[in-house]
Amino acid sequence: MAFTDKDPHNLSEIARVVALGVQIQRRKARGKSTKALERRVDQIRERAEARENARRTK
Repeated sequence: MAFTDKDPHNLSEIARVVALGVQIQRRKARGKSTKALERRVDQIRERAEARENARRTK
């Protein structure tokens, strides 16, 4: 279930995306690659959007 009407993410997904965002910023500050973490964030977002689109079409 979405956290808000405007956002497809649930509370758990929001927490995971924020935690990954913190890790991404730390790695960027150290000059390390963030590609894998950014890909995980994209996957979470895509899954949330697909789930909410499927729920809306029912």
